[in-house]
Amino acid sequence: MIEPFRIDIPQTALDDLGDRLARTRWPDELPGAGTDYGIPLARVRELAEYWRTRYDWRAHEAKLNELPHFVTEIDGQRIHFVHVRSDRPDALPLILTHGWPGSFLEFLDVIEPLSRDFHLVIPSIPGFGFSGPTRERGWDLRRIARAFAALMERLGYDRYGAQGGDWGAGISRALGEVDSEHVIGVHLNYLPTPPPPVPGIEDGLSADDRARLDTIKAMVAQRPGYQVLHMTTPQTVAYGLTDSPVAQLAWIVERFDAWADPDSAIDLDRILTDVTLYWLTGTAGSSARIAKESSFGGPSPCPVPVGIAVFAHDITRSIRPFAERQFDVVRWSEFDRGGHFAALEVPEVFAADVTAFFTGLLDGPVAGEKVGAAGQRAK
Repeated sequence: MIEPFRIDIPQTALDDLGDRLARTRWPDELPGAGTDYGIPLARVRELAEYWRTRYDWRAHEAKLNELPHFVTEIDGQRIHFVHVRSDRPDALPLILTHGWPGSFLEFLDVIEPLSRDFHLVIPSIPGFGFSGPTRERGWDLRRIARAFAALMERLGYDRYGAQGGDWGAGISRALGEVDSEHVIGVHLNYLPTPPPPVPGIEDGLSADDRARLDTIKAMVAQRPGYQVLHMTTPQTVAYGLTDSPVAQLAWIVERFDAWADPDSAIDLDRILTDVTLYWLTGTAGSSARIAKESSFGGPSPCPVPVGIAVFAHDITRSIRPFAERQFDVVRWSEFDRGGHFAALEVPEVFAADVTAFFTGLLDGPVAGEKVGAAGQRAK
């Protein structure tokens, strides 16, 4: 059963947030530490004061409620999603999946251009936002993918595309695996490509690909602190993030600061709406659990055509020869701007590449044919 959903946060929850922000107990900081020890104190204090005194959740709540929101239950889990139908009756359905520390909010600026050609389904991952906390073990990428396949079936879509970045990339790949009869292709804007265990696989890599590989190896050798904690003790992390809005603010904003293109002008209110969403729904801990539940053993199989968009300032950049050994890559695009939150940072570039990939699949005379200007660098 699918039911309409309206965002209506109790005023008591907003009052509590303001009160907690006003009573923040601030830590000390070493002189001249910069970002060497984490996100700087001055940055967090400034953001917290803006959040407390100037940010208006009600204004953003009203704007969000202009979208068609729905909830349903699948596999015992509540699933929230935005469903925007195109004016084109023959439009291809497309499911867009966010990651961490993002949310469905990442896609707000691409709804208009993408809905010209696609029926859009934008879910909140189980454990995130209005989908609410998960209630049992086992919500890994494949289980989430099976739930999303059931959602698309429930909506009456038997042929559709999938797009995602961050965790959404893993979920989209898993969708291509568990529902290959119905998924026509998968578009990814993030794909880690550690070297496959093949002798001599690194021979012949270009200088640029070797630099990418060095970055990947460095990250694998010394995983970021947040990731280690999410993978090992998400419950321990949850206490502070659920009790302190400033802790939640710092935890999320640090990732935006590190992973976005420095030249991307992400609206501060959009970031704070994302932070507020995590806070008001109490999903700091459950959203972290996906890292513990899911395997880090490398990309899962994906038997359908794949398009990969590489943005210059992402956490890591995909290595094409490695990707093509594992997937049927039919479109490869590289962009000189944008980072990990591509739909939020460069929505026009993101929407154009997604559209080109799926249009190419629909128009191509042979399934799996190379489409688009693969390999060209775009602005």
